[in-house]
Parts: sequence; structure tokens; C-alpha cells
Amino acid sequence: MTPTTTVDLFASALHFHADGEVRAGERQMTGGPAGAWQIGAFHVATDADVHADQWEMHPRADEAVCCLTGGVRLYLRAPEAGGAEELVRLPAGTAVIVPRGRWHRLELDGPSDLMSVTLRQGTRLESR
Repeated sequence: MTPTTTVDLFASALHFHADGEVRAGERQMTGGPAGAWQIGAFHVATDADVHADQWEMHPRADEAVCCLTGGVRLYLRAPEAGGAEELVRLPAGTAVIVPRGRWHRLELDGPSDLMSVTLRQGTRLESR
């Protein structure tokens, strides 16, 4: 029997495996255990903390981006070249589901606590 312990979500992540097992482990931006969904929470204070200068894309799953405190702006890159970015504002207590394969990035309204849930395998980052 596994002992019951607490997990600091701001220091590690939870990995949900297909066999139903949940394990705490290292937060990863572009990888992680094969087939495991990652839930991670982040204290962020500046745009650099959310890699605002980079687009991010998850090819294997949608991503839930949750704003727990503060506020963020999530930008979705236009599907066609030269198109306008789509802006989604996330005040505290809201979330948005970013579709699988959709490039996105964040900018902060101020210091915030965020949570994300997705499959990280294959995640790509690209400079703006």
C-alpha cells in the first residue's frame, strides 16, 4: 500500500497514467512519462515566466489552461499565415481549452497562479 502524502503542485506535477495510476514527478514543458497526462501549477510574476516570447503547441491532446489567481491573456495563433491572433482573457477562476495542435502563448496582467492539464509528449515551442 502506498503511503498517503501531500504534493506541492507548485514544485512538482501530477502524472495521470492510462492504467489509472497517479504519480507525483518533475514538471516538464515538452516531455514527461509516455501517455501520462500532466497537471502542473505555476506561480508566475512576469511574462518571462510564461515564455511569452514563444508559441507552444501540444500535438497529442487539448490543453486546459486555468487561471487560479491574477489574470492572463492567452493568444491563439491564426491558422492561416498573416491572419490575426485570437485573444482570450482569463481572469481568476476561469479556464480555456486550447485545441490539440493549436499554437498559443500567454501574457500576464500581473502576478498569477496558473494550472495546466495536457499530454506533454511532443510539445513544441517556437520563437515568435
